[in-house]
Amino acid sequence: MKGRLLIAGVAAVAALALAGGGAYVYFFSGLRSSPSALGLSSPTGRASGNPTATTAGGLAGTWTVTTGSRAGYRVQELFVGQTSKHEAVARTTNVSGSLTVSGDSNGYEVSKITLTAVLTDLHSEDSVAGRDVTQRDGFVARDMNLQQFPNATFTASSASVPGAVTSQAVDVTVPGKLTIHGVTKDVTATAKAQVTGGEIEIAGSLVIVMTDYGVSPPSVPFTTSDSQVTIEFQLFLTRAS
Repeated sequence: MKGRLLIAGVAAVAALALAGGGAYVYFFSGLRSSPSALGLSSPTGRASGNPTATTAGGLAGTWTVTTGSRAGYRVQELFVGQTSKHEAVARTTNVSGSLTVSGDSNGYEVSKITLTAVLTDLHSEDSVAGRDVTQRDGFVARDMNLQQFPNATFTASSASVPGAVTSQAVDVTVPGKLTIHGVTKDVTATAKAQVTGGEIEIAGSLVIVMTDYGVSPPSVPFTTSDSQVTIEFQLFLTRAS
């Protein structure tokens, strides 16, 4: 009996040691990485469509978000015992919306901009050794009450695009309104746009503060996050038929 108790005790100590070692790797090591910020793809990266017809015929018309589009967030989080922060990154491909383009190669005007990202489909894409970071997604869903407010929506009445949009990227600044957690605030997105394989591609970001939208920064054992969040997006749009 004593022998069995001794074996059980040794096994318990070993299990605790392994658990403690795993916690150490996650919270106190430098074995962490985050994906690069979303940006424009290579001009030849999307070969669909007819780029010659698109640029020759101009971009005027209604364009809708299509497959390959992504949106998400980046936020700094700090583990207990650490001095350097880790960048948490989560993204969704469940993105929809449309916009209308008018004008010609001398300059375009974009109007009726509506973009929606389904936040319930956000999935963490950073990595931390010894830890399933997707557990973070549950805390985010709870703190943002995504059951009641599942979407983030950006709308803008107009935006100017200087000159021709081709495979040479142009800079675009879009002031608009962002709705998250049932709260709408004025924001300004900065982006780059280009024509890629007959599609319009737009990639950029904007910065918000969680508390402005009635959301408290998630705080869980061993980890706290900043209130400032970078929202990033990469959109592919096709001309509506």
